[in-house]
Amino acid sequence: MSGLIGRKIGMTSIFDENGKNIPCTVIEAGPCVVTQVRTNEVDGYKALQLGFDDKAEKHATKAAAGHFKKAGTDAKKKVVEFKYFEEEHNLGDVLTVDLFKEGEYVDVQGVSKGKGFQGVVKRHGFGGVGQSTHGQHNRLRAPGSVGASSYPSRVFKGMRMAGRTGGEKVTVQNLTVLKVVAEKNLLVLKGAVPGHKNSYVIIQK
Repeated sequence: MSGLIGRKIGMTSIFDENGKNIPCTVIEAGPCVVTQVRTNEVDGYKALQLGFDDKAEKHATKAAAGHFKKAGTDAKKKVVEFKYFEEEHNLGDVLTVDLFKEGEYVDVQGVSKGKGFQGVVKRHGFGGVGQSTHGQHNRLRAPGSVGASSYPSRVFKGMRMAGRTGGEKVTVQNLTVLKVVAEKNLLVLKGAVPGHKNSYVIIQK
């Protein structure tokens, strides 16, 4: 799947030709440099390794600096492999947002916002006790019963409980490309994309 690495700029909204207000996400997509070409003969599979977002050479290890030097580019903060790329590319090629066209669908992968340790109401959407009576003075958001009686005498694995929420890899599929602003490397997608502002995302088509 062809794709690029990008950075989430934030959300906004635009109007379509019918005057409908559409929520959308703005992503800085590329330019990405081909930092390695995987082949069946050498690596056992075909893929393109892309690098995005320059970083100071003093912050790169010598091994990483040498790796990027082969591609004739500066050290990169984010490196991702893309399998089954549609076009053939060579080491050092620069891929831009022109890879995408308005109207087509893309999948976006990112790390969702971390929300820390949360209860079952926020984490799983439990309803809680609500405004019930019968002595529920401090149990409004409690999970309730979690185990059976003498059998099976344990709590089943996978029971929905409180715990760490967010901070997970999430893929949102079939987002429409509303606009491609080539001169600024911007991609405007319909709908929301996982992650906080300035977080890295992977856009695939």
